[in-house]
Amino acid sequence: MPVPPSEYVSNVWKQGIFDGRVVFVTGGAGTICSAQTRALVHLGANACIIGRNQEKTEKAAIDIATARKGAKVIGIGGCDVRKPEDLVKAAERCVKELGAIDFVIAGAAGNFVAPISGLTTNGFKSVMEIDVLGTYNTVKATIPYLIESASRNKTNSDGLTGGRIIYVSATFHYTGMPMQAHVMAAKASVDSIMASVAIEYGPYGITSNVIAPGGIEGTEGLARLSSSKVDPNILANHIPLGRFGTVRDIADATVYLFSDAGNYVSGEVLVVDGSDWRNKGMGVGLDAGMKYPDYLLKGEFSKNVRGGKKEKSKL
Repeated sequence: MPVPPSEYVSNVWKQGIFDGRVVFVTGGAGTICSAQTRALVHLGANACIIGRNQEKTEKAAIDIATARKGAKVIGIGGCDVRKPEDLVKAAERCVKELGAIDFVIAGAAGNFVAPISGLTTNGFKSVMEIDVLGTYNTVKATIPYLIESASRNKTNSDGLTGGRIIYVSATFHYTGMPMQAHVMAAKASVDSIMASVAIEYGPYGITSNVIAPGGIEGTEGLARLSSSKVDPNILANHIPLGRFGTVRDIADATVYLFSDAGNYVSGEVLVVDGSDWRNKGMGVGLDAGMKYPDYLLKGEFSKNVRGGKKEKSKL
């Protein structure tokens, strides 16, 4: 059964606004990136999603294709964004089978809860390589095709666009977040790559922007950061808008930036978090009753996050 459109895209968008366009997505089988891709496919695009797990990626591609009758969605598994040759080959296959790359979503990422004292060099390096090197490799592999797309779409009178790239980032590095030093370093770098692309490739007609999600319900990211033993409603009370985000919130932001409505937006960070970061954020890896700085001084953090270690962390 196809996923109901109301779960991943608002009904304010006109059908067919991405007709004939192709989106290339790293991390495309993930909960957020698959919703972004599904929304674009529903509105007319074809897609190529990239991932390391071949079975998961191919299965996600088949599922996303149900968003629109006749949609073409390729799933390329066994692709490691840390390896530039993997991305070059994936981009070449995408263009060969779908005809172009008009949009790119750089969404491959890694995250887990760890204090600096418990964060190994390899752990830090792994996140930096996936997020930062992976983003850079994605840009390098796809930018020639985005230049071609931007050139083709300069004079469209029908509102169709091309030559656009979005990076999925985060907000932790705006103010700082305990147990996220690796992610803060990585996402600050991703934001900087975005700005460099906006300035260097803007003259070619390419737009380059970041979407920074807050806590998005039902996602792997939230499961890795928030304790399963804490009532989600209590956590959401800290967010000014009083709720966690949904994948539709992120997908709608993506549609906006890739649509003609976003044609003069470039070099920007679009935060979609209900103003959570301005309220210092909900915190990560905390059980009920854990207060800053007590949990740090005691060397504790929640063992009820996905991937959380069972032993006590020594700070």
